[in-house]
Amino acid sequence: MRRIVQLFSLAVVILLAAACKETSPFKYETVPNDPMKARIYTLDNGLKVYLTVNKETPRIQTYIAVRVGGKNDPAETTGLAHYFEHLMFKGTQKFGTQNYEMEKPMLDQIEQLFEVYRKTTDEGERKAIYHQIDSISYEASKYAIPNEYDKLMSAIGANGTNAYTGFDMTVYTEDIPSNQIDNWAKIQADRFENNVIRGFHTELETVYEEKNMSLTSDGRKVYEAVLNALFPDHPYGTQTVLGTQENLKNPSIINIKNYHKTWYVPNNMAICMSGDFDPDQTIAIINKYFNHLQPNPNLPELPVTHESPVKVPVVKEVLGLDAENVTLGWRFPGAASPEQDLLNLTGEIVQNGKAGLMDIDLVQQQKVLSCYAGTYGMADYNAFVMSGRPKQGQTLDDVKDLFLAEIDKLKKGDFDEGLLEAAINNYKLMQMYRLDNNYSRADMFVSSFINGVDWKDEVAQLDRMSKITKPQIVEFANKYFGDNYALIYKREGKDPNEKKIDKPKITPIVMNRDSSSVFLKEIQASNVTPIEPVFLDYDKDLQKLTAKSGIPVLYKQNTTNDIFSLMYVFDMGNDNDKAMGTAFEYMKYLGTSKKSLKEINEEFYRLACYFSVFPGSDRTYVMLEGLQEKMPQAMALFEELLADAQVNKDTYANLADDILKKRADAKLNQGQNFNKLIQYAIWGPNSSATHVLTTAELQQMDPQELVDRIRKINSYEHTIMYYGPEKTQALLDIIEKYHNVPATLNPVPAAADFKQQETTGNKVLLAQYDAKQIYFSAVSNRGEKFDPAIQPTLNMYNEYFGGGMNAIVFQEMREARGLAYSAGAFLITPSKLKYPYVYRTFIATQNDKMIDAMKAFDDIINNMPESEKAFELAKDALITRLRTDRITKSNVLWSYMNAQDMGLNVDSRKELYEKAPSMTLDEIKAFQEKWVKGRKYTYCVLGDEKDLDLKALSEYGPITKLSKEELFGY
Repeated sequence: MRRIVQLFSLAVVILLAAACKETSPFKYETVPNDPMKARIYTLDNGLKVYLTVNKETPRIQTYIAVRVGGKNDPAETTGLAHYFEHLMFKGTQKFGTQNYEMEKPMLDQIEQLFEVYRKTTDEGERKAIYHQIDSISYEASKYAIPNEYDKLMSAIGANGTNAYTGFDMTVYTEDIPSNQIDNWAKIQADRFENNVIRGFHTELETVYEEKNMSLTSDGRKVYEAVLNALFPDHPYGTQTVLGTQENLKNPSIINIKNYHKTWYVPNNMAICMSGDFDPDQTIAIINKYFNHLQPNPNLPELPVTHESPVKVPVVKEVLGLDAENVTLGWRFPGAASPEQDLLNLTGEIVQNGKAGLMDIDLVQQQKVLSCYAGTYGMADYNAFVMSGRPKQGQTLDDVKDLFLAEIDKLKKGDFDEGLLEAAINNYKLMQMYRLDNNYSRADMFVSSFINGVDWKDEVAQLDRMSKITKPQIVEFANKYFGDNYALIYKREGKDPNEKKIDKPKITPIVMNRDSSSVFLKEIQASNVTPIEPVFLDYDKDLQKLTAKSGIPVLYKQNTTNDIFSLMYVFDMGNDNDKAMGTAFEYMKYLGTSKKSLKEINEEFYRLACYFSVFPGSDRTYVMLEGLQEKMPQAMALFEELLADAQVNKDTYANLADDILKKRADAKLNQGQNFNKLIQYAIWGPNSSATHVLTTAELQQMDPQELVDRIRKINSYEHTIMYYGPEKTQALLDIIEKYHNVPATLNPVPAAADFKQQETTGNKVLLAQYDAKQIYFSAVSNRGEKFDPAIQPTLNMYNEYFGGGMNAIVFQEMREARGLAYSAGAFLITPSKLKYPYVYRTFIATQNDKMIDAMKAFDDIINNMPESEKAFELAKDALITRLRTDRITKSNVLWSYMNAQDMGLNVDSRKELYEKAPSMTLDEIKAFQEKWVKGRKYTYCVLGDEKDLDLKALSEYGPITKLSKEELFGY
């Protein structure tokens, strides 16, 4: 009877909602009790439109999602979905070209030549064909306008121009001002309907550089191996999103065009928007521009595959330069299945960061170096994985056996039933975070559409999950967790699958910076209602309170939800005490005289609150966050831990061994090696990066000294930052009651005085890393101190020269020459008054492209290309963003802190906005001449020495080869 009443009530609500919508020309669906109050429209041609209003800022997050991805790639041209994602930025017949009629015959020739190229096996003939492609591409580029899509987005003030491709989806993203919906829709409709493939061979190199990056990512290789083991008959396992090296180097423009015609159709797309707009007006605009797009009534289905069940462990081995690890994976039904809720809760029980089985048994008991559990969420199937790194002396099989023991406990129901209720509370907290920003809100629409989940089911998820019982979890675990797993050993070693492909000879294409299509001019000339900027007033937009012991409190009220964030900020860190980081790492494993570590973490999880400590080089952040109603209990528990942490000598001995193992592992990682190389270039051999406890100091440390540091932290001078719903006096009362501090706070101890090194001459720092792709950066420090007077011009220079996809660096390094997936160059403003300005470049590229990249950087940095139109576009984009960007919520507090660090008491954006309209390219050129041109550099190269042209590299300065011990300081 109860079920019948519920259905009847729901039917009444839906009927009432439908009746209300009869007055609207566009029908839409709604769901009762939806916190986003989403409207879901379906246009006549099948296009889905998801809209949710959030008027916090005058901006809108947009996603255009296409239900097609790597799983839909033809087997002979894998990587095609991702390829095409890149090509969607190249323009149409209306933009991206000065004269499409003149350009088209050459594009057609290039298309046919690539068909010949991909079927030719003789290397000599292939080079000749590629040379012909390159020659025609150069001629075609005389008509093209590279990156005009990005110019269009700059013209309307968009942020975050990007896209991503997965197995199930390709999604295009923009964050636009709320007064630009019409222009945005006009541009996107043309882009999706009338895409033209141009600049193809240079974009090929960009995509290939992205593939190169993946070949040095052991995490990606493990991910692909898990899927290959679990889905041997499904595209998830038989191919990859980025494609094979062979397919990438033998593309078919014809296949790509057919792909676009087949899949990029309105009945396979969704527009997802969250932000400041009127839904009725917005859907009318979308209908105006998108409704004429023609659907494809015959969308292909994936070929029916024979789903061979995994009955015994499928073991695979992955080789790579990173530290070894082991991963287990199980196959589950997809995201739209009824089992999804059970899988979500099961994942929380296995690991949640505080009180899961792995947290309590493995992390807190220090049985593994590190571990992780989670879901690879996909439309057709899910994969649940457990991954971990071994301690010193531990084998990968030891870690595997520990994981299987935890799964066995899950299947036996050997876990606290209270975990289920706590998991629901934590899901509620997570949902509050997601509802708090436009990106997450719109992304929830994307997931619903791509995975084929009705929005009403998304809204009802928490209610469904709250009714799941422990016996259901146990039954579910026993059904799916058996010997049907993938077992991936990631071992250290050279990967034989990495193939070196020599760089092709590419003639840099013509950039035509001063050219504009009629389409762009129309967009620039369009009239929109201007949005007036809003800048912070630090005397009004936050409150400055004083708590007991004279502690300054920076306060901003949260009027959106019930989440709080409380932070103690100490102007001291590892520079003041190099054992600081170790002390707070140790705290993660300690209990108090009254509570065990397990009890503390279970209570935090039950409260849906979290604590974390971030000891930096010169500042330490102690943070507590979660549900406001639980803040007093969480604060009392946290303060108890700070004041009463108990020494455990065995735990410390274990921790010291783990720290040494993590240090050894760090030396194997490409990103960490490069970061240390940059730090060495900026600071020299003595820096915060190398100011760490030595092996002997770690091993001989009395753990009581670390506990003393933990207990003493609150006795030092500090500031409190609070963002939450609590009123000021109530907050001060909570601090008064729970914050354990002496009546008089101690000054922070003196810090080590590290100096950034001035760059007095050119030199090269070379660090060995055995990969096909180098990481390169040029670093320059002339000792200039912060000068607020130059900041507006500096910001404009960075916008014009090194900013986004429309900036000079991106155009020259990626678009014109195909040298990299990403590249940048900036004059970096110091983070504190004591530091100087630093000029930095970055590029990741194939080893044999390094010298080309260095030459190109030197040329454009010292002889900055000048374009009045490009400058005006950069200026207009900056001004438009300043008009609509808003600093809100806790970011107000961070903005104030950052301003204080620079000796400022005002929002610096205001001066930039006032000065930007009158700025000229001549001013930027003069700034470049004074602040950038002719600098001396420390050239940082992380790469495989045997593949580098050391003779050519030495022309940039004397080469110093750095060992890992010199880079890491241990």
